[in-house]
Formats: sequence, C-alpha cells, structure tokens
Amino acid sequence: MNVETQSCMIKGKEEVEVITQQLDYDGTGTLVRITRGGICGSDLHYYQEGKVGSYEVKMPMILGHEVIGYVVKSDDPALKPEQKVAINPSKPCGQCKYCLAGEENQCTTMRFFGSAMYTPHVDGGFTQYKVVASNQCIPFASEADDKVMVFAEPLAVCIHAANQAGELRDKTVFISGVGPIGCLIAAAAKAHGAREIICTDLSERALDLAKQMGATATLHAASGDFSPYLAEKGYFDVAFEASGHPASLQRCLEVTRARGTLVQVGMGGAVPAFPLMTLIAKEIKLVGSFRFTHEFNTAVEWLGNGTVNPLPLFSGEYHWQDIDAALVFAGDKQQAAKVQLTF
Repeated sequence: MNVETQSCMIKGKEEVEVITQQLDYDGTGTLVRITRGGICGSDLHYYQEGKVGSYEVKMPMILGHEVIGYVVKSDDPALKPEQKVAINPSKPCGQCKYCLAGEENQCTTMRFFGSAMYTPHVDGGFTQYKVVASNQCIPFASEADDKVMVFAEPLAVCIHAANQAGELRDKTVFISGVGPIGCLIAAAAKAHGAREIICTDLSERALDLAKQMGATATLHAASGDFSPYLAEKGYFDVAFEASGHPASLQRCLEVTRARGTLVQVGMGGAVPAFPLMTLIAKEIKLVGSFRFTHEFNTAVEWLGNGTVNPLPLFSGEYHWQDIDAALVFAGDKQQAAKVQLTF
C-alpha cells in the first residue's frame, strides 16, 4: 500500500510505528503528516472538467500541490520529528540538461504533485500522510501561522515571475488579471521595491484584494480610463499578464513602454491575431514564466518573516472529508479566492 495512492486513517503521534508499517515506509525520504492544503485552479480544472489542458484524468488521482505538514520520520538528520515543513511539489530528475543548469522547472521528466501528465498519474498532497524526497521539505518555525505557510507554492510562482522581469526596484508595474496569482505578483513586486503597481480586472472584488496585497491603484478592465498609460508608446516598465485572455495580452502590449518587459504568466489557449507589430515596433521583451526553482525556499522565508501577508486572499477552510463542498466553494469566484483543506 503506497502512501501516494491512499489516505491513511490512523491518527496520533504515538502510533508512528504502526503508521510507517501500514504505509510501507522503508526509511527512504521523509514521511510527512499533512496538516493543511490550498486548492489551486488546476485542482478545480481536474475536478470540474477532468483535465488540465491536454492532460486528461484516466485513473483515480489524488489532487493537491499546495500542502504543508510536519515530519514523522526522515532519512535527513536535519529534519527532526514534529518539524513543520512546506512541501515543494516539484520533483525534477536532477539529471537532464536543465536540471544540471539549475533550471529545474524546465526538467524534461518533472513529476509534479497532482498531475495527469503521466500514466500512472502523479498523486498530489491531499492525503493525511505522504512520503516525499527529503529535499522537498522546507522547514519553517513552529510558531508560524499554518494558514499563511500554505501559500508557499503559489507565492513561489509569483516570485519566479517577478524574477523573470528583472530588476523591479523603482519600476512602474502593470498587472492584468488579479486572481490569487495576480495579487501575489503585486505583493512580490512590492517586496522587490516597485515604485508604482497598477492592477486591472473585471471584478471589483478582485481589485479590492489587489489593493490589500500591494497595488498602489486599480482600474476596472472594462470601464477604467487607460488613456494616460497609452501616450508616448506606453507607460509601464514591466507588465504581467496573469489572466491568459487575449484581450488582456493586447492591453499589456499597449500600456508597456517601448523597450519594456512583458511577462506572460496566465495560461490560456491560442491567441488569434497576435499583435506582432506592436511587439516588434516597441521592442518589447516578451518573457514566459513557468512554476519556480529556488523561489520556493524564498517564498517560505518571506511568509515566515512577514515580508508577504497573503491572508487577504484566504476565503475559508474545510475539513478534508468535505472536499466536495470545498471544491464547489473554491470554484465560485464571486466569493472565493483561496480555499484551504485541513487534515
């Protein structure tokens, strides 16, 4: 019985030996008692549609890649029992040309929690116990708020996006699409010293959250006045497109100044009639951003020391046995930003 394919019902630290026997833990890696997890957009796609992009669920699969817990047993002497850890859901091969170059997020055989990319699928972290590679466990202080530390994975995505943009200190920043990722990009840009952070979205609720997360001003995507940012070939040094919508990409290109940088974070389909001439004529640098590398450790550090407070995005929590209700609520974007499960 493999820990990655089932949730163990045994509870209590006094039963560690029984737990390890039932989970076939052989002393390799780290056995973690999962305590809390965040629901991500990809979890919702799998739940609602049975697929993410072209990755279709073909067999039972455990969801979840935003999880924390505490150590039960580990082959790493630095990871003591009861040590709280955030779990990096990325497991790169460590051998391909990208891993060897320190670009693990581009690993050619990456195994990422809760993914139907491979068959058998890679189970996620929404389980009471999980065995992981010890280097996937990033310790944090016992007094840290678990609700905060669950944000390590999405914040890591956003710190990586900010790093893709280059130096942000004293720069003007535009963010189009402020769901949880867009809001956390605003927080990351603020932490990096951006002078001005303007956010846009169709949702007034999302714009209010963006202000709480670091935006200096917001504009409604449909009714806002963008004309001041269009003059003289654009205004912003850096734009982040975080919605994946073609119209959002078009606006980012329009408001980014000549020779500025546009970071594409949002995932969407094909972009019809891409405004290539705008990109060329303004010499805009178009950069993609995908997952993260060392930024996961940075995210744990920032959350632990209060550099970023993600709690404005926290919309509520459910016990793991109520996961259906949690996923339904998380899918209601009129009410929910980030929903968490407790284990």
